[in-house]
Amino acid sequence: MPVPTEPRRLRYQARFHERWSHLNDPHVRTLAWLLDAPDLLDPAAEEWRGRVASLGPADAATREWLGELDAAPEALHACLGLHPYTRLGRYAEQLMAFYLRHRSLLFAHGVQVRAARNQTVGEFDFLLRQGDTLVHWEFATKLYLLESSGLGHQADYFVGPNLADTLGAKIRKIMDQQLMLSRHPAAQAQLPHPVSLAQALIKGWLFYHGDTPLPAQLDETGAGIGITHGHCKGFWRALQEARQLPATHYAVLARLEWLAPAKLAPEAALSHDELLRQLDLHFQDNDSPVLVALLEEGGQDSLLETDRGFIVPDDWRSRAEVRIRRVV
Repeated sequence: MPVPTEPRRLRYQARFHERWSHLNDPHVRTLAWLLDAPDLLDPAAEEWRGRVASLGPADAATREWLGELDAAPEALHACLGLHPYTRLGRYAEQLMAFYLRHRSLLFAHGVQVRAARNQTVGEFDFLLRQGDTLVHWEFATKLYLLESSGLGHQADYFVGPNLADTLGAKIRKIMDQQLMLSRHPAAQAQLPHPVSLAQALIKGWLFYHGDTPLPAQLDETGAGIGITHGHCKGFWRALQEARQLPATHYAVLARLEWLAPAKLAPEAALSHDELLRQLDLHFQDNDSPVLVALLEEGGQDSLLETDRGFIVPDDWRSRAEVRIRRVV
């Protein structure tokens, strides 16, 4: 018996499709998500002390520009084609840089600071023009799963799919190290203008064990750690729990498809049985979690994502608990 899930109208995907279902190019759709999705960290939270940037909802001019870009995406494709992408973060950075250039806001992107020829101090993700000064933005797109032992809901209990880091560790690195780069003498000597403000722009998804939670269930989860209440969210389940997935149509999302809600042709979707076979085959010799989109008919001969979640190896939760105990 499929486990009941959060009604479609309450999920972020529904709002995305209402605004952006007319977009077809996958890169333009991802850019629309970057510009319009809720921030992962709440810019108004007191603990950030103004150090979290926000783009706000896309305005009418941006919506019109994205529609035009979707109809003629060659310039965007040419920009992306200059780089062989294997990392989701770098891909998202190039999309954001394309937008900031369009808005004539970008002064520089990916500026390395060196104290000596072979000593790199750090890198500015984005330097934006602001009068006679610069604004430094650290930009990140991250996905984290809340460990399910019940030990806690603080930022360090959200761990990366491959257990490489935690949300808490990422926040500390950005706030305590990366946003301090402009204060380094090497950076001050290298930049032609002073940096007047340093902020983090962070987009992403958080995943919860079992089912995607209702908004009212997130009050305790986000309390005291500065997470936006309306953040993008999904579920995670162990492989042995995957048979309870409730949809009829599915897609396994490649890494560069992890950001925007999926849209694909019906013939590209997997049935429930096909998905289970593909998952079983994957986990025979691979312990990397798999991101799965649940789909339903969306009109115009397409399927639209209604929910998403990571399927993880059956021993993932015990390894996640060990990972967390190292930092908590």
